[in-house]
Amino acid sequence: MGKARVVVGMSGGVDSSVAALLLKQQDYEVIGLFMKNWEDDDNDEYCSSRQDLIDAASVADIIGIPLEAVNFSAEYKERVFNHFLAEYKAGRTPNPDVLCNAEIKFKAFLEHATGLGADYIATGHYAQVRETNGIFQLLKGEDGTKDQSYFLYRLNQAQLSRTLFPIGHLYKRDVRKIARDQGLPNFCKKDSTGICFIGERPFREFLNRYLPDEPGEIRTPTGTVMGKHAGLMYYTIGQRQGLGIGGTRDGDGEPWFVSSKDMARNILTVVQGHDHPDLFSPALTATDLTWISGRPPHCNWVYAAKIRYRQTDAPCAIAHVDQSKCEIEFAEPQWAVTPGQSVVVYESKVCLGGGVITDQYQGG
Repeated sequence: MGKARVVVGMSGGVDSSVAALLLKQQDYEVIGLFMKNWEDDDNDEYCSSRQDLIDAASVADIIGIPLEAVNFSAEYKERVFNHFLAEYKAGRTPNPDVLCNAEIKFKAFLEHATGLGADYIATGHYAQVRETNGIFQLLKGEDGTKDQSYFLYRLNQAQLSRTLFPIGHLYKRDVRKIARDQGLPNFCKKDSTGICFIGERPFREFLNRYLPDEPGEIRTPTGTVMGKHAGLMYYTIGQRQGLGIGGTRDGDGEPWFVSSKDMARNILTVVQGHDHPDLFSPALTATDLTWISGRPPHCNWVYAAKIRYRQTDAPCAIAHVDQSKCEIEFAEPQWAVTPGQSVVVYESKVCLGGGVITDQYQGG
């Protein structure tokens, strides 16, 4: 029997490069795949895909594996970006990385890899897979500061059963050390940030290319007009920067934060002070649910959840769950629960799945 064939998604970054290297050392037959998924402004100063491809090719050459470049721009636009724009237009704040992983990195990529005869696909995500009694579980990455399971909660059993995360047991510092020791030229390359596959760019200017401005009033909960907003799509719950109303109104100097958005009346509501009660929610409702095992978690058990990446796990209970929605109650009210973002549920290190936040319930 020949070696198992693994197709590795190589972005040109250090994480996916070391993932490919480790698989090669583990005697897999490794093929690198560079995905290009954005073409609208290839000459833009924020587009780094050409340099990323060069970096990926350099690493593949050093490791001694073939590298194929594939273009998923049409799939990205149809499955991810159009949804991204629709969510912003509706006043929600989507997480494109979650959808990008589900629709591109583990769907279009997996389909393409299958066509190349792959037994498995692999990525440089900080996450782990474990099989228990025939069920594949998604586990947090060992490096808690880099764990990316939050972005992977939409993966299903078919995808997880064919996925390897070669660096999930490592800390970032160890990944960089391996890359340096093995002579990989990108060992100190800065981590990518910004929108998945689109990169880091002035967000308002970028969004304005696709959606028109719809200015309106900024008001307090009591109706006092504080200023004008450029369009509700540019603001998110809990936002402090870029409101243009300063922090000295009402005399106490506390900064202003976005507490809600009224789409029907095109009003942005702001409150003063990070700890204002209107910024806290003891519970939320989520829809568009995905449970990794294929079964929802038990109601009224104690779990933990994240309502944003890098958040500390918050103890919670699932008050209700069915096919269409899930209601989660937190032990402590959560700050800036944001419709459109994902809530992801954990049982210790195991990521159970989650959904897209639709409603928040205010405290007080």
